[in-house]
Amino acid sequence: HKTLFMMFFEQSTRTRNSMEAGMTQLGGHAHDLTPDKMQITHGEVAKDTAIILSRMGHGIACRNCFYGVGKKYLDELAAYSRKPVMSLQDDVYHPFQGLADLMTIFEHFDKNPKGLKVTVSWAYANTHSKPLSVPQTQALLFPRYGIDVTIANPKEFPLSQNIIDKAKQNAEEGGGSIKFTNDMDEAFEGAHVVIPKNWGGFGHYSVEDYLANEDSCKKEMAENLAKYKNWICDDKKIKLADPNVKLMHALPADRNNEVTDEILDNPNISIVFDEAENRLHTAKSIMSLTM
Repeated sequence: HKTLFMMFFEQSTRTRNSMEAGMTQLGGHAHDLTPDKMQITHGEVAKDTAIILSRMGHGIACRNCFYGVGKKYLDELAAYSRKPVMSLQDDVYHPFQGLADLMTIFEHFDKNPKGLKVTVSWAYANTHSKPLSVPQTQALLFPRYGIDVTIANPKEFPLSQNIIDKAKQNAEEGGGSIKFTNDMDEAFEGAHVVIPKNWGGFGHYSVEDYLANEDSCKKEMAENLAKYKNWICDDKKIKLADPNVKLMHALPADRNNEVTDEILDNPNISIVFDEAENRLHTAKSIMSLTM
C-alpha cells in the first residue's frame, strides 16, 4: 500500500482525479494537499517539504503553474526528495497531459504517426491567462514521433523562445517537423488533428521583465487578448482541415470562445473525452513505473 503526496497550487479536475483514482486502483493512497492545508502558507520552503514528505511516503506529485516560479519549485522538490517527484504541470511543461495526448493519437491514428499533421492553435478565451505548458509540451513531444506540427498564434502570444529552439531540434532528430504561423486559417488547412487552446502572452516577455512588471504586463496581455476574439475553432475553420479531422483539447475548454459547442460536442470530430480518460491510464503507467 504505497502513498503519494499530491500538492496542488492551482485547481484541477482531470489531473487530481486521474492521480487519486489511479493510486486507489493500484492499491495505494493519494493525499490531496493544497498550500492552505500545509505549512507552505506560513513560509515553509520546498526543500524542507520535500525532505519530510519523501520520508513518509513513496512519491510526491506537484502542480505549480505560476510563471517564473513553478518549474523552479518542482526542481527544488526533486533535488531534495528521496523519492520520485512527478510534475502535474508547471509554468513550462505538462508532461502527463502530453503523454495522454500521444496515447490518444496512437489510438485514433497509428502508433507510428509519421506524417500526421497536427495543428496546435492559440484561441481566444476570457477565463484566465492559461499557462504555456500544454502547447509547449505538445510542440516538444509530437515531432519526436514523426508528427508534422504547426503552431499558430497571434504575434503577441508566442511560446517561449528556448522551447521553440528545442522543438526545432526535436523535429530534426525525430523525423517530424514544426512550423509557426500567425494565421489560424493557414494552420488549419489539411490538418488531421486540431488543438485550439488559449494561452497567456507570457512568452512575449522575459521571465525577469514579467516578474518585475507583473501588473503592467497583465494589463498589456488583456489589451492584446481583446484583439483576437475571432480566433475560434468553429465550423468554418474545421472545413479547412482534413475531412476526417479530429479535435483534441486538454480541457476545460472555454466553450464558444476557444471552440464552439457544435464542434466540441460532435462525436465524429471531437475526441476530447477519450483524451481526458487517457489521463488515468497514462498516470497509472507512470506511477507503476516510478514508485
